[in-house]
Amino acid sequence: MNIDLNADLGEGGPHDRDLLTLVSSANISCGAHAGTDDDIASAIHHALLHDVAIGAHPSYPDRWNFGRLPLDMTPAALRETLVRQLLELRQRVNAQGGALHHVKPHGALYNQAARDPNLARTVCEAVESVDGDLFLVGLSGSPFINIARERGLRVLEEVFADRRYTDDGALLPRSEPGAVLSSQQDMVRQCLALASGAGVTSTTGQRLKLRADTVCLHGDHPEALTTARQLRTILEKNNFSVCRPGH
Repeated sequence: MNIDLNADLGEGGPHDRDLLTLVSSANISCGAHAGTDDDIASAIHHALLHDVAIGAHPSYPDRWNFGRLPLDMTPAALRETLVRQLLELRQRVNAQGGALHHVKPHGALYNQAARDPNLARTVCEAVESVDGDLFLVGLSGSPFINIARERGLRVLEEVFADRRYTDDGALLPRSEPGAVLSSQQDMVRQCLALASGAGVTSTTGQRLKLRADTVCLHGDHPEALTTARQLRTILEKNNFSVCRPGH
């Protein structure tokens, strides 16, 4: 059984280099929500060093709020900033001898696109404008996935080891208590259940069956490094091969 373990990196977190020895794909900030030029360049370098698939992690241009608050942008303005972010990161990756593998929207953009068809189409249009062969990562089971597939894009359905889910399969907003799992044991248990197809329990006790092409562990979580080591160990002990997605 194959599973991809991904992390959002290049955001100025303290564990990027070590995480890149444990994950199989990295979603690297395009600089619109976080990360310096050095953070991004270092993440690219170490991803290539460890044969980690590199994805672009574009967002609303909002460094003040880490890209986690919605912005009121016209479709044209949003498409323009996303295309610019993707092109700039692709240029950075190519300059170091690598190639862009996928695109995963960040924060509020990710969550809004998961449920807003118009926003989902704008994100898809931006990816198509840059390279329609790139994989597009989105929330497992969401309308965003269906829209991307209908447009002929290759998709990776993502689940989360460290987030709680609502009954409709959405992520519980970070503003809600308990939205981010604090127990490493809970994260490991949830990751293994999702990877094996057993699903996840929602906040009200409903069992959700979600496809898991890739499992996200947030690189800015305080226990990200320790948890990543545990996740990799427990996955491999349960006969999963942690490997780049889309193969």
